[in-house]
Amino acid sequence: MLNPLDGGKIAIGALRVNVLRSLLTMLGIMIGVGAVIVMVAIGAGARDMIGVQIRSIGSNLILVIPGATVTGGARLGSGSVHTLKSTDAEAIAKECPAVKLTAPIWGDVNQVVYGNRNWRTRITGTTEDNFLIREWPIRRGRMFTPEEQKRAAKVAVLGLTVVENLFGDTDPLGKMIRMKSVPFTVVGVLDRKGQSPRGDDQDDAVFVPLKTSQYRLFGTPFPDEIQAIMVQAKDVSLIPDAQKQIDELLTRRHKIGRHQEKDFTVRNLTEILETAQKSLNIMTTLLGAIAAISLLVGGIGIMNIMLVSVTERTREIGIRMAVGARSGDILSQFLIEGVVLSITGGLIGTALGILAAFAFARTSGWPALIDPGTVLIAILFSAAVGVFFGFYPAFKASRLHPIEALRHE
Repeated sequence: MLNPLDGGKIAIGALRVNVLRSLLTMLGIMIGVGAVIVMVAIGAGARDMIGVQIRSIGSNLILVIPGATVTGGARLGSGSVHTLKSTDAEAIAKECPAVKLTAPIWGDVNQVVYGNRNWRTRITGTTEDNFLIREWPIRRGRMFTPEEQKRAAKVAVLGLTVVENLFGDTDPLGKMIRMKSVPFTVVGVLDRKGQSPRGDDQDDAVFVPLKTSQYRLFGTPFPDEIQAIMVQAKDVSLIPDAQKQIDELLTRRHKIGRHQEKDFTVRNLTEILETAQKSLNIMTTLLGAIAAISLLVGGIGIMNIMLVSVTERTREIGIRMAVGARSGDILSQFLIEGVVLSITGGLIGTALGILAAFAFARTSGWPALIDPGTVLIAILFSAAVGVFFGFYPAFKASRLHPIEALRHE
């Protein structure tokens, strides 16, 4: 039986006779393997990026917003009416065992002015628990205090984007800014947070005490009204329990009957992450499957070229058989040639795929994660393609009769 090492040397020697044809034969495998690696790397990077962005909002997070209701015969969507109060947030924190923290929110977009500079940004009234829920530490200065909350103090905490646009290199702590002609003292600067899953700049924000926003800046149509409640469950496994407890509590507090439309909506942001990742998994699988078709096309190309090679080398096969080569030796030789072609194409395609993935990540800012397991599977699959599509030409070569092969011109 032909030694695999000797068979490999013979196969490489045969392929080197016509290098251009060998490269063209490997092209389909190279494109297929490279495309699979690029698609999987970009898909994995996208999943990771979305996960980071979701986690940047906060962990175990639930959002309560004014929900669908019936007003004058028309059903309004979530967030279209204001039916929540800060007392709802306090009640959720006290009466829902699965809830750790709550933070009411009331705000709007407006101009912030410092000296001769101004910047339009989101101004949010909230409590200090908001930053614990969102895991957003103070970089410099301090957070507003419970006492400042009670007396609606005119103090503000700034995101880094606002600091950069209003103050540049100047230290903002202790400086006076104006919002809606009301003077505020900057008491703190938040650490950098980055983009939200929707692509918004989370650092482009100003935070003030909730009562300050309600009574000194934007006012409220009804006393103590708020736009939303951020809730943090005690553990990710308790999120469903927390949702149920919040739903039951607000249903009682808002005196909603069994057949009445609820005036609030409870959203689990973990579900948003899972939905986004499932969509990306489906898309990555689809793109990977499309790329895998190139591997099959490449395999067909290998089979065609191997059949041509068998025809061209029929006389050589006859000579080998005449000097003692057995059918198994001929089968092994041509099968090894097919595997060498496919593995070489797979290795080249892997290198090109990794380079393309990193080039895409560098130019687009989109992360690309190379999974060693995916690389190994792609190379093994390319070898399997060589075996599968190389077997028939190899088998055909091994079944040639020595006398007929020697007579072949």
